[in-house]
Amino acid sequence: MKKLKVFATPYLVWMTVFIVVPLLMVAYFAFTDEEGNFTLDYISNVGQYTNIFVRSIWLAVIATVVCLILAYPVSFMLSRMKKHHQGTMLMIVMLPMWMNFLLRTYSWMTILGNNGIINYLFSLVGLGPFKLINTEGAVVLGMVYNYLPYMILPLYSVMVKIDRSLLEAASDLGCNPVSILFRVVVPLSVPGIMSGVTMVFVPAISTFIISRMLGGGSNLLIGDLIEMQFLGNAYNPHLGAGISLVLMVIILVIMTIMNQFNPDDQVLI
Repeated sequence: MKKLKVFATPYLVWMTVFIVVPLLMVAYFAFTDEEGNFTLDYISNVGQYTNIFVRSIWLAVIATVVCLILAYPVSFMLSRMKKHHQGTMLMIVMLPMWMNFLLRTYSWMTILGNNGIINYLFSLVGLGPFKLINTEGAVVLGMVYNYLPYMILPLYSVMVKIDRSLLEAASDLGCNPVSILFRVVVPLSVPGIMSGVTMVFVPAISTFIISRMLGGGSNLLIGDLIEMQFLGNAYNPHLGAGISLVLMVIILVIMTIMNQFNPDDQVLI
């Protein structure tokens, strides 16, 4: 037992320094003014940014749903492939993640721009140019492109463990492919769905690079608002801490609700 405590010590130190202390600092700034006096002003002022919170949650939900729709069939096909092909396909899925996040996002600026590839193709048939960048759709596209692997991997890790004999048994009992999917595969893959949704929704709701580069500053999200309070001209770390605290509470509430739908009682947060 003592040996286990010794091995756990570095982890506890890491948790304290990089998680507990920063959270306490955020709480301190959120509930104090410039002179260190207790105040709720900054928390109450967060209400004036309700529209930004709603937009951030809405776009994050859309991006998460799109990722799930795209990742589910891909993950299922990966899990049904031969073992020596799965590794190759997983490497292809992970390949974009080896590139810098900023470069991946910047590449979409050149694709979606007024003089980008897509508008160039439209111009060949006498159409456009269309406004594809600096829109909410571009922001969602950037989220989906950057976070899709985080949905595929947990889904694949669950689906690959589904016994093929279960699918064969369902087929022998008269189930068609659609029935097998919704009665066998989906229920067994719910833990992967919940993990994937968590891994996509949390970074999507708090991102600021994607919205700045593909949204053009006209589609502010919560992450942009927080970044402006700490690094922008409207420097106000106390308000930024208040917004961060409210965002954290919102994420905790959403993840707690999602935990209620997890059949294996695996805590997502």
